Amino acid sequence: MTDQQKKQPASKKAEETRTRILEASLQVFRERGFERATMRDIAAEAGVALGAAYYYFESKDAIVMAFYERSQGEMKTAVEETLARSRTLETRLRGIIQVKFDCFEPNRKLLGALSAHADPEHPLSPFSRDTAAIRDQDISFFARAAEESKVKLPPNIAPYLPRLLWLYQMGLILFWVYDHSAEQRRTKILFEKTLKMLLLTLRLAEIPLLRPLHRLAGDLLKTVYGDTP
Repeated sequence: MTDQQKKQPASKKAEETRTRILEASLQVFRERGFERATMRDIAAEAGVALGAAYYYFESKDAIVMAFYERSQGEMKTAVEETLARSRTLETRLRGIIQVKFDCFEPNRKLLGALSAHADPEHPLSPFSRDTAAIRDQDISFFARAAEESKVKLPPNIAPYLPRLLWLYQMGLILFWVYDHSAEQRRTKILFEKTLKMLLLTLRLAEIPLLRPLHRLAGDLLKTVYGDTP
């Protein structure tokens, strides 16, 4: 047996253990809440020693980051399929955001607890440097949706559109997390109405008479983002 063959079973077992700890962590977070859960609780749920839990994840934050990354990987295929079969910006945006709702549904409470960490300085914030790769990939989906839908916007605004659409999505998800109406009915209504308003706004942005507003909007976006798109 070669050294490579010897390594493969160990790697597979390690990955299985890591996955078991991650799944146990999510279960503990659902039952006890993120703040109250401890690494000892997680180890007990996973059936491993506390040292083993720390070997695979140095902290609860590391577990959440793994959850983010896994979720992004799971959603990537579904989003790409949605983009491939869609023909309009409306169906593309509706599909992308619905994929997020469906994927995060089992962990709504966890997302609610994590929403307290919105400060970009916190590593678990969706706006932090630590989550930049996940955020950038997500924004790229919106960039593709706009490009393939041939959205026409003034050149000083167009580069910002993918990031604005991502922020729109984040606002919807935050509302959804705290929506206690039956089957999140209020979120569905909000999504439907605001999506129509968004699409109408994009169409109006093509009107030449609104060029003075385009300049103001472009200057505002440059100030908000503090960079050159």
